[in-house]
Amino acid sequence: MTELRKYKNDQSFLKTMLRRKKESDLVQKPLKTRLNRVLGLVDLVYLGVGSTLGLGAYVLAGEVAVKTSGPAVVLSFAFAAVASALSGLCYAEFASRVPKAGSAYAFSYVSIGEIVAFLIGWDLVLEYSIGCASIARALTGHIDKPLGFPMKRFFNETFPMDIPFMAPYPDFFSFSSILMLSVLIAWGMRESSLLNKIFTVVNLLTVAIVIVTGIFKVDFKNWNIPKNELPQNGKGGEGGFLPFGWSGVFVGAATCFYGFVGFDAVATTGEEAKRPTKDIPLAIVLSLAIITSSYCGIAIVLTLMWPYYDQDPEAPFPHIYNKLNWYGLEWVVTVGAVFALFTNMIGTLFPLPRILYSMASDGLLFEIFSKVDSKTKTPFWGTLICGAFAAVLSSLFNLQQLMDMMSIGTLMAYSLVCICVMILRYTNDGTEQSTVNESDRGGFCIMQLISSSFNLSNSRVTNKRTARLSTIIIIIYVVVSICFCWTMSKAQINGQLNAITGTALGVFGFCLVVLCVSLFRQPQSSKRPLFVVPWVPFVPCLSVVLNIYLMTLLDSATWVRFIIWLFIGILIYLFYGLRHSEERLTRRRTLDEAYMKPICYDIQAC
Repeated sequence: MTELRKYKNDQSFLKTMLRRKKESDLVQKPLKTRLNRVLGLVDLVYLGVGSTLGLGAYVLAGEVAVKTSGPAVVLSFAFAAVASALSGLCYAEFASRVPKAGSAYAFSYVSIGEIVAFLIGWDLVLEYSIGCASIARALTGHIDKPLGFPMKRFFNETFPMDIPFMAPYPDFFSFSSILMLSVLIAWGMRESSLLNKIFTVVNLLTVAIVIVTGIFKVDFKNWNIPKNELPQNGKGGEGGFLPFGWSGVFVGAATCFYGFVGFDAVATTGEEAKRPTKDIPLAIVLSLAIITSSYCGIAIVLTLMWPYYDQDPEAPFPHIYNKLNWYGLEWVVTVGAVFALFTNMIGTLFPLPRILYSMASDGLLFEIFSKVDSKTKTPFWGTLICGAFAAVLSSLFNLQQLMDMMSIGTLMAYSLVCICVMILRYTNDGTEQSTVNESDRGGFCIMQLISSSFNLSNSRVTNKRTARLSTIIIIIYVVVSICFCWTMSKAQINGQLNAITGTALGVFGFCLVVLCVSLFRQPQSSKRPLFVVPWVPFVPCLSVVLNIYLMTLLDSATWVRFIIWLFIGILIYLFYGLRHSEERLTRRRTLDEAYMKPICYDIQAC
């Protein structure tokens, strides 16, 4: 009866949704992958740089400088780089630990459970789809603007759309450009990787030209413009290096963070990289280093060449070159921006079908997404369907509507990856409960709680009790982080810090420090991958706080749209994924074989 009760409990609705994959299964599975392992370290670095280094280099620096940060846009990029680097280290450890297609989806399946993994995968689908659509829409503008907007005039007059929540006209150019790249990516990994390399090289050369030529027009006075020399319209703030204060720097960092979205595409190549456990972590680190250097270099040159209050937020460098009569460089930057946008589109289209492939292979999404073409060795139909979806989005919605949804999915995924790293780092090594110190046994008391929370016995071996306690501490830390970041963002938006808000921030901040120290004192698992995040739990804990803080700066409309998308995903999971889950079916077959064997009545024969 006890075994039968256990069988029924294992099939319960709650345990079905919270079941987790074994890390060993995911490590062994890529050896039998149907995808083609053709990507080396150089290919992965090109993919990381190409999918990230784009509009941030040609648009964000000028936009943040003129609106929120001034010359301190350099610091905004630096802070955004720190937030991305902390998450990048966590991605690198997980890619080394779980070399599987699917990125954060696969990671959370191991650490948290199936329902959370599905929602993260569904969240990433939205992120990459909208990311590709917004880049395609921006590409249309960059090509159309130097020519005098002929496409805009033609489509606006021929196919006007008078719908409030849609674009004024359908963008057929962005639609066709996404479909074209989708066919190329579906055709083969080698071909799309080669094209990505070419575009990325052109992009990096353009960035280098911008920085080198800008050095000849550097004027350090532009970093210390006095207030009496600012224009009378009041858009220059208080002047100096921090014209909008430190609050402007942090608000600018939230905007600059968009420029670092995309490096996680490298983590989706676990089944197409030649040496995933070694090359993927190194490629993530190298990509972030190149991207950060490029952004900071561009921000420095941009604000030293021209006063921050006179920057063009949509096309800063062509604006400056036009002012300086450098018309040749103006076209060079325009062409470089077009190539950069193409590489960004490849970087967002590439991981999208891989995530759907991983989810469909696990039975959580429709089977068509798991089909791999025998000739191209790519998820052919999944790539085309994803491309068609992104193409429709780009043709029907304008750039601003698409940009509003780009960051929330990324920040959510980054936060969960950091949480997963901590959960796995403190997981049970297999030691039984009997290894618990005898002094910790007995009734509940305050001293026992303190002793367990801060590991006063200095135990260095994990067991079920320490793993459970560490998970509870992590959950409480996340909840307190949400309260801390929400309070801080509200105080920043209101522009004042009163006694109540200051006290709340102090209490929440103190609790975060205590929880972090408590987690640090817990024993960690002895099972380590080739690459590990340094200074755990401090690095992932700091990353969680930074990501949640940036999420609290997003507007309510973005949250509403995000929740609607997740609700659609939950319906798909409940009516399809829950029944077709490979993990659920495998466990059910195993339990059926264990508990439904025929009874043997002949003792000698048995």
